Amino acid sequence: MIWSRYTSAEIKRKLIVFAIALTFSILTALLTVELKFIALFIPFLVTGAIVFAYSLFANPRVGFIAYFIYCFIIAGLLRNTGLPFGPLMEILLGFTWLSILFHRFDYNWSNLRNDHCIIALVWFIINILEVLNPAGASVMGWLMEIRFTTLNWLLIAPVAFLLFNSKKDLDLFITFTIGLSVLAALYGIKQLAFGVSAAEQQWLADGADFTHIVDGRLRIFSLYTDAGQFGASQAAMSVVAFALALGPFKIWKRIFFAISGALLFYGMLISGTRGALFALLVAGVCAVFLTKNFKIVIIGSIFGLLFLGMLKFTSIGSGVYQIVRLRTALDPTDPSLNARLINQAKLKKLMDDLPFGGGVGIIGMNGAKYNTGKVLAKIPPDSYWVKIWAMYGVVGLVVWFSFYMYLIGKCCGISMRLNDPGLRIKCIAMTSGVAGVFMCSYGNEVMNGFPSSVIMFMSISFVFLSPKLDTINSTKTIIK
Repeated sequence: MIWSRYTSAEIKRKLIVFAIALTFSILTALLTVELKFIALFIPFLVTGAIVFAYSLFANPRVGFIAYFIYCFIIAGLLRNTGLPFGPLMEILLGFTWLSILFHRFDYNWSNLRNDHCIIALVWFIINILEVLNPAGASVMGWLMEIRFTTLNWLLIAPVAFLLFNSKKDLDLFITFTIGLSVLAALYGIKQLAFGVSAAEQQWLADGADFTHIVDGRLRIFSLYTDAGQFGASQAAMSVVAFALALGPFKIWKRIFFAISGALLFYGMLISGTRGALFALLVAGVCAVFLTKNFKIVIIGSIFGLLFLGMLKFTSIGSGVYQIVRLRTALDPTDPSLNARLINQAKLKKLMDDLPFGGGVGIIGMNGAKYNTGKVLAKIPPDSYWVKIWAMYGVVGLVVWFSFYMYLIGKCCGISMRLNDPGLRIKCIAMTSGVAGVFMCSYGNEVMNGFPSSVIMFMSISFVFLSPKLDTINSTKTIIK
């Protein structure tokens, strides 16, 4: 018989495949009666999901790469399709960690004994304890908020130390980050030149036009959650790209980084995000000084001061809306700035009696949804720093601020001490991007959104990992 050529295990495997194929065929036939043409796509989607799940559990890197890409496009998918794509982000990250645990014996978990992972864990513990905050914020609001304030940090920080720990992995991270940011810039240029999609127009009509159409001009938001996130991310990534363009790389790579930097800078301008100027300046200053090159420090300082002087003391570019919009960031009489200061003054009176804050989720989107009866929930935070202050109080703000100052400071120290010139400029670029996004978050809730948060956490981990990459000049994985 034909079956005699196969072992019992092979026969069993073939029968399982046949049963699955037969089930799909019957299911497709039945669904076609109900859903007609749409049903034809279901088997392809299910098959694709099975193949992806198999790949993910065979190699957890697949899951995280998918998650990383998804962080750049999730807002665009939600806005343009209306489908509930939000939970898929947590599903991808969760299944990536299930796969890591499935392959747990392949990793040396002692590699997670580093300052970045420890700080992420401590901040997570603080957030868990915040559920006991006597101010009485909603538990559901707390649960929804910690997804962004701490859980993502805790789950992303260790990934580089476990899964992506070679020079090739670092190059892959930089390529994906800049490449996806450039694609977002190109999509933003499409919105500016040809207009938004019908779904995006409906999103604006549903209330987003209040902040995204100023003086009759559209603030470009691309695939991101809003123009603030888009502009700040583009500003920080433009500095990263320009810094890499000055690195000791092949000429075609430097040209690629320079062109990318120019596109990202333009993406920042068309976003109409004034706070992005501070991400650009802080990241630029950080990159210039970390190079320890006296000529670059002098030239960079001159260009930076000339740029600020042009915005502050001249009318150059007054015919260009994007430059006019950017110039208002330096105007102390700007109504938007004064509104923020008024809100902060209101918060200060309320926070005098709340040294540990009003509780996680008390303010912002989750505050308005789950804490409707609380006074803090009625005041817009207008800033991630202010949001941290309102949720954790002055004590929590000092702890949080100290954590990030320590991480950024250590990244600066590590970057300057590296011996490999190429590795050093990559770490300088990543550190500068982190510093820019962190400082820009004083004006907007940037570092708590996507893709900025995942870029920050991965960048810090790669910089902390870089001394081990510096000791062995190899593209092979050095941590097992």
